[in-house]
Formats: sequence, C-alpha cells, structure tokens
Amino acid sequence: MTSPLVTILDDEPEIRRILTSTLEDAGFRTQSFARAREFEAALNRMTPDVCLVDLSLPDTDGLTLVHRLALEQGAAVIIISGRAQVQDRVTGLELGADDYITKPFDPAEVVARVRARLRSAPRTAAPASDTARFSGWIAHFDRYVLEDDTGCETPFSHAEGEVLRLFLDSPKRLISRAQMQEALGGAAGESFDRAMDVRVSRLRTKLREDPKNPRLIKTIYGAGYIFLGDVDWG
Repeated sequence: MTSPLVTILDDEPEIRRILTSTLEDAGFRTQSFARAREFEAALNRMTPDVCLVDLSLPDTDGLTLVHRLALEQGAAVIIISGRAQVQDRVTGLELGADDYITKPFDPAEVVARVRARLRSAPRTAAPASDTARFSGWIAHFDRYVLEDDTGCETPFSHAEGEVLRLFLDSPKRLISRAQMQEALGGAAGESFDRAMDVRVSRLRTKLREDPKNPRLIKTIYGAGYIFLGDVDWG
C-alpha cells in the first residue's frame, strides 16, 4: 500500500527540512516546494493527500492559494504560519483550510495533525454513491459542488464537504460537538469549535439559508446541530 503523500509549501529551507525529515520518519511520502508556482505546476502530475501551506509566500498570497486548493483539490489543507492572530486563523478556516498550526511548532504535533486529517478522510461508512439529493439540492462529493433545482452549481471546499457529509449521513439526528470532533478529527477546544461554526455558517450561505431562521441546519444551543432535510443517496 502506497504511503500518503504530504506536500510542504514554505519558503524557509530549514522549515522544509524539518518537516520533510519528521514526516518521512513517520512513514509519509513528501514533496517540498519554496514557491507557489512550482507547487501548482507539480499538481498536474501528483495528487497529494495533505497539503501543508505557509501563508507568507514570496510569489503569491497564501490565503488565495489555500482557497483555490480547498475548492479544486481533494486533499486536506493545513496552514502552517507565523501569523498567530485570531483573525488570521478565522480567515484561513473561512477560506477552506482544514486546520491551522502556528509557528514555532513542535514537528510531532504536525505529524499528529496530519494523521488526524487522514483518519477523518473516510470518516463515515460512506454510501455507495457520491451524490446526495435533499430539499431541492444535489451534493456532488466527487466534484465538490452543490447543484440547485435550476442546475446552477456552487462549489464547496474539502472542509465544508466533511461537515456536509456528516450531516447528510445522519439526518434528523442531533450531532454533538464531541461527535463532530470524533468524526472529523482535530483537537477539541475553542479552535475546533470556531472552525465548525465557520464551516456550518459557510454551508448555510451556500444553501441560501436565512441566518436568523435556517430551515435545514438547526443549531441546538449547548448541544450541537440537527440536519432536518430528507436525504436520498444515489
């Protein structure tokens, strides 16, 4: 069985060296890049399982790249950045990142976060189909798009798709934050809770929900969420 491929995009040679060494010692394959253009060109010939991306890149805006990766690639995206402000974390998660690690970091923590993302990839007993129909929508998980009843398509990110699939697999059942943490991976705590809130908010927007009275994804305060639609897989 081929080991998972982790790509590293960071313009600091020592960061690339440390991450490459630590990840390969942990059994992963790696490819590292100093420039975004080199990384994006390589995507034409490889399919990474996890992308580690620094935000402070010399040839592009890291957040723009994260957003594009989240929409166009099936890989999980983990930001590794020296930007430690809460707003930077929130923005990264809103744009589709699956996780956010601040520098300086413990290499062992990076390995643990990568493993958590890979454990969460199959996350549920997946239906035979990658297409789900509900409330006038069709979710295409093979293409990461939502299709409305007119055929108009709206892309969703890998991170948003994780949460959507969790809801669609368990309609009309309370899903607690603890259950979300167990199913999706990641460390429990304020950062995880905020990440889930961001993803749910973005899903509601894409499903054209009224933020004050959502009809599909209901928040049960202090408990979790319930997805109220009828779901047909296939």
